[in-house]
Amino acid sequence: MGSETRRREQLPTDADAGIWQGRSVARRFVSPDGFVVLVGRTASDNDVLTIKLGAPHDVWMHVAAESGSHVVVRNPDGVDRLPRETQHFAAALAARYSKARNAKRVTVHIARCADVHKPRGAPAGQVQLRRFTSVRVAPLATADLPDRA
Repeated sequence: MGSETRRREQLPTDADAGIWQGRSVARRFVSPDGFVVLVGRTASDNDVLTIKLGAPHDVWMHVAAESGSHVVVRNPDGVDRLPRETQHFAAALAARYSKARNAKRVTVHIARCADVHKPRGAPAGQVQLRRFTSVRVAPLATADLPDRA
């Protein structure tokens, strides 16, 4: 194993902070119900957030039919359904951090990270969903963005 690989493996990874091998790949928020919500920064960060940091029982969100950040709601207790306020908050963040941020309402897809996979050779940020549900939300306004935790 080369020294570069060893150095990378020694860098800290903290899924709850959105840090992968010493690099921040996500903005971190806390939902009204206390769930950690991570929002990817770039297309390649979206891949790391969804595939590397997202645990199988975490909840993944993305605005439908538009470019935007992947959102992962950490779910350490493996609850079957997110609380309504947390789901709405995270979906509104997904809409806010997408190209649809100026729309009145947008559709956001919701899936377990276990149901999200990256096809071989797919461009950065592109994934496929095995099963998902959808909600319609208004993007979170800049004035309503909470301080990041």
